[in-house]
Amino acid sequence: ISCNNVLIIYLSALSAQTLNFFSYIYRYAAEADSHIRADMNSSNECVFCEIATTDRVIDQTDHCFVIRDAFPVTEGHTLIIPKRHVPDYFDLNSIEASEIQHLLTKHKLQIEQSDKSVDGFNIGVNVGTTAGQTVFHVHVHLIPRRIGDVENPKGGVRGVIPAKQQH
Repeated sequence: ISCNNVLIIYLSALSAQTLNFFSYIYRYAAEADSHIRADMNSSNECVFCEIATTDRVIDQTDHCFVIRDAFPVTEGHTLIIPKRHVPDYFDLNSIEASEIQHLLTKHKLQIEQSDKSVDGFNIGVNVGTTAGQTVFHVHVHLIPRRIGDVENPKGGVRGVIPAKQQH
């Protein structure tokens, strides 16, 4: 007996009312999913969706693009962004995540080669309002660091909660 035969036998044992219920749930879920996907792919009022096709793009792959941050923390502050409108990092698919990693490494090396004063990097992603996300299209910050750019860099990204930076 194949899986299809088992499914047919199982479904034939269900009442018409039960089948109608499952059919309704399936249609509702499919419709909801299509609306969610449409919203996720919408470029309405998304600054990164709008930038994706402009001359601000300095590099790109099939699924991601790179720009310099419009409000840089340091010189060379770079953003790596998926082309697909994705709200946060945990919604990335494996291809997007892989391409982001590739572009992070590539641009880290380019920044180091073009600016010998760069001595380190912070890589950051804000996920959710509580974490400081203001644009709900995932973007990964690559922030070049230089000796003396802050008084005491110890703790690095732990500084998002200043009392926890020094440990």
